[in-house]
Amino acid sequence: MTEPRWIIHLPTTLTSHDAATDLAVALYDSLGHVAALDFGETTLSEEDRQHLRHRVWCDARLDGGQRCRLRDGHPGSCGTAGEG
Repeated sequence: MTEPRWIIHLPTTLTSHDAATDLAVALYDSLGHVAALDFGETTLSEEDRQHLRHRVWCDARLDGGQRCRLRDGHPGSCGTAGEG
């Protein structure tokens, strides 16, 4: 049996979806090298609506085992270049 993965819920004082997304991107830029963090699965939610989550990155599987690192809902083909 596989051990369960743990989620860190990190509340912020931010009041907009865009600001929270920008913070998630900044955290990825700063901590993306930490193997224990799975930024592809990053989601955002309002404090009182935590059951309604919004993905930050597309995270679709690409050839070669990589994942798409473009923003969720991006236009065009998936890729690893670009923001976040």
